[in-house]
Amino acid sequence: MRGFRKIAIIGLLIGILALIRLYEYRFFYDPFMYFFEQKYQAGEGIDFPAYMFLNVFWRFLLNTIISLLILFVAFRSKSIIKFSALIYLGFFVVLFPVFIYLMNHVQPDEYLAAFYVRRFLAHPVLVLILLPAFYYYRLQKVGWGD
Repeated sequence: MRGFRKIAIIGLLIGILALIRLYEYRFFYDPFMYFFEQKYQAGEGIDFPAYMFLNVFWRFLLNTIISLLILFVAFRSKSIIKFSALIYLGFFVVLFPVFIYLMNHVQPDEYLAAFYVRRFLAHPVLVLILLPAFYYYRLQKVGWGD
């Protein structure tokens, strides 16, 4: 039963991540989404308000909190959560200034670079890497087949 509860909670948290993605147009104004759906192919430029950066930050923060909760439920280890939080912080400290720079200096041939940096910030990519990495670490630590 304990394993079922853990899987159910992780499933619920993944569902919340999916809801954030589903309602991104409603709650997180991001002109890049609209731009790449319509104007990019037409070769038009992009106009964005400065508060777009706050929306990307807010979305990154929500995804980070939920991802850390997923990792906590999966492993129940404060050291894994601290290490993961440091990874998320480092990820943000490196990518957010790059995103701001690219958005303020974007040229037509650099639109995709800015788009992908924003994508790494706006989507919970790290949890897809950290969850199997910590699982493998746990298997190696316990010793599989000993």
